[in-house]
Amino acid sequence: MRAIRYESFGGPEVLRLVELERPAPGPGEVLVRVRAAGVNPVDWKVRQGILDKWGQPPITPGFDVSGEIAEVGPGVTGFRRGDEVFAALSSPNGAYADYTVAPATALARKPAALDHITAAALPIAGLTAWQAVVHAARLKPGQRILVHAAAGGVGHLAVQIAKAHGAYVIGTASASGHALLRSLGADELIDYREADFAEAVRDVDVVLDSMNDDYGPRSLETLRPGGLLLAVNGTGADERVTPEAAAARGLRYELFGMTPSGADLAKLGELAAAGTVRVRIAEILPLEEAARAQELSASGRVRGKIVLSIA
Repeated sequence: MRAIRYESFGGPEVLRLVELERPAPGPGEVLVRVRAAGVNPVDWKVRQGILDKWGQPPITPGFDVSGEIAEVGPGVTGFRRGDEVFAALSSPNGAYADYTVAPATALARKPAALDHITAAALPIAGLTAWQAVVHAARLKPGQRILVHAAAGGVGHLAVQIAKAHGAYVIGTASASGHALLRSLGADELIDYREADFAEAVRDVDVVLDSMNDDYGPRSLETLRPGGLLLAVNGTGADERVTPEAAAARGLRYELFGMTPSGADLAKLGELAAAGTVRVRIAEILPLEEAARAQELSASGRVRGKIVLSIA
C-alpha cells in the first residue's frame, strides 16, 4: 500500500511517499480502507518533534480517517466488512495511507448524508470541540462562551456546538472570517487585530483558548466568578496560567485533551448529517501533496479543515 512516512523529525521535506506492507488488525481492531484523511496542527507538531506522542520515527501521520472496513479483527462486534466508518486515531501508523488500523471503540458509522471528505474533516477538531463544550464545560442554555480562533478548525465547530446547546457565543477572529461565523450562528464577534477582547468582553462562563501566548492570562479577565478557562491548544500547558493562579482569583483553569470516542463521534455525526453542524473544508489535496497540506496547516491562515483525498 502507499503511505506517507517520515524517518526523522523535521520540516515538511521529511515526508515521503513510500510503499509499505498492508497492516493486519489485532484483537479489538479493524482494517480501514482509507478514502480521506483530515490534516490537523497536531500532525505537523508531532513531525517537528514539538509533541512527543510515540517516541522516535518512523511515523505515518494522520489522526482523522474516513473509509470502509476491509477486515475485522478478533473480538470485534457491531461492525463488519464493507461498513463505512470514520474515526479519530491515536497511533504512529496513521491515516495518510491507503489502509490503516483503528480500534473499534474509536469508530462511528459514517452517516450516508456525509461524504468521506466531510467525515474525515470532523473527528479531531469535532471531538475536541464537542468534548470541551459538552463534557468539560458542561455548557448550559443561556451561558456565555468566548471562542478564540473561532474561524479555525476547532473554533468554527465549537461555535456551532455551543449554539446547538443554547449558549450565547462570542468569537475572536479577523474581520475576513466574520461573515462565515455569523452564518454559523455566532452572536458577537471581535476582530482581534482592531480590538482587545480582554477589554471588550466580560462575564463569560467559559473560554475556549487554542492560541497560547498571552491569550490565557488575558482571557481570565473576561470570566465571571467561577468561570472556566479551557486550554485546547494541544501543545502542553500554557505556563502563563496555572490552576492555582486561576483558583486564587476565584476562577478555574483546565488543560483539555481530546479522547478518541466512537460514541461521541456518532453524536457529532448526527448533528452534521442534520445540518446543525457544518464543517468548512478549506482545501482538498491528494495524498502525494501531504507536505503542502501540512505547510498550509502550519501557516495559521486556514479557515476550516484541510483534507487529503485518497482514491
